[in-house]
Amino acid sequence: MAVRILIAALLILFVSFAYAFDPDPLQDFCVAVKDDEAKVFVNGKICKDPNMVSADDFFFPGLNMPGNTSNPLGSKVTPVNVNQLPGLNTLGISLVRIDYAPYGLNPPHTHPRGTEVIVVVEGTLYVGFVTSNPADPNMKNKLFTKTLYPGDVFVFPEGLIHFQFNVGKTNAIVFAGLSSQNPGVITIANAVFGSDPPINLDVLTKAFQVDANVIKYLQGQFCRHFSFSTYQKLFSSTSLQIKLNTSLRNMHLSSLMARQVNIYASDPSPLQDFCVAVNDSNAAVFVNGKICKDPKMVTADDFYFSGFNKPGNTSNSVGSRVTQVTVNQLAGLNTLGTSLVRIDYAPQGLNPPHTHPRATEVLVVVEGTLYVGFVTSNPAHPNMKNKLFTKILHPGDVFVFPKGLIHFQFNVGKKKAVAFAGLSSQNPGVITIANAVFGSDPPISRDVLTMAFQVDKNVIKYLQSQF
Repeated sequence: MAVRILIAALLILFVSFAYAFDPDPLQDFCVAVKDDEAKVFVNGKICKDPNMVSADDFFFPGLNMPGNTSNPLGSKVTPVNVNQLPGLNTLGISLVRIDYAPYGLNPPHTHPRGTEVIVVVEGTLYVGFVTSNPADPNMKNKLFTKTLYPGDVFVFPEGLIHFQFNVGKTNAIVFAGLSSQNPGVITIANAVFGSDPPINLDVLTKAFQVDANVIKYLQGQFCRHFSFSTYQKLFSSTSLQIKLNTSLRNMHLSSLMARQVNIYASDPSPLQDFCVAVNDSNAAVFVNGKICKDPKMVTADDFYFSGFNKPGNTSNSVGSRVTQVTVNQLAGLNTLGTSLVRIDYAPQGLNPPHTHPRATEVLVVVEGTLYVGFVTSNPAHPNMKNKLFTKILHPGDVFVFPKGLIHFQFNVGKKKAVAFAGLSSQNPGVITIANAVFGSDPPISRDVLTMAFQVDKNVIKYLQSQF
């Protein structure tokens, strides 16, 4: 009975969600007021007095100047978002310039609030993105790659892990547009292994299916409190023999642009009472989402799914099972902007670090005790780290994971745990970080991953072998 009440309350919450892209302009412009001058804080930025607006509010100079690529990655992103150009407020777009030294890398990262389209101005880039987890558990996250030359354009879909690598012997330059005034950026290596405070060692060891010393070594690349002598001690007793070059002493990543502002994109809104999805295998055309079943053929069964009372099988390496009810399982969800999952956890079971590229998630614990957390996008200040927010949840507790951010749940109890979660999309997608980065098909280049994670190539080879 208690479970039914919790589910009912959760469903009421789901259908009350309001969805929006970046805030649409309701006037010609809404020039942003700087946060430190604002009297109130809103989603996005409040507006400057229109009588005080000038042409300079829509102007930013300097993108003709090359960025300084003298860093371990050999790249520099110069952003022009609402924080640099206040006239972008409510206009739903921003721009960046990216400079690459020879063999420079813009490491694997996501933009939780923006699609990115790039154009190569100079140089030769090897670029790619990794899809979200496939429905078939026997398939892998697919890697799409392309070599780009001056004048070439490439698109990275919102929320997906992507990278650019200068494979030429000369400098490279790119300009990119992003579909948000503040798209945010999450550098995977920094967020997973360098958050503040660090993600629990047990969580990462189980998520990446490696020895704890490997995780400590990786965290050592992004945590200043690790010394070089610590790296050597960590591996002196392990069977994995990795030669640590003294150049690792100074290896750390520079944080990139943007602080987090929670701006959420939406599924297509319904234009009628319902639009029950037609099975893709029967569809003559393909659209964003699903095409509609003939309304005359719709029945109550199109809005019905049974079986959420049955526990999922947690006999797997991470000790958890996610049972989904998205538009693929429940056709009546089409255009309605929500879905539901049940998550079962064995004792010490983990739902490993992952993102939902198209949805915010709100979770309620029904049984057990969960340690949960999410990591923010890269902070604006280069001396700050991605912040980790964690909480211990008990039955009846609710927690929200903002759209596109890396998050996890870990059963810290001695008994099984059960949670239900609602997601703000009919098909939110999921990207398990370890699988997508180290287990894609085909694999991401080891040169890319070695530079991104600032480790010996043998470490990358070992991690890839786990997936």
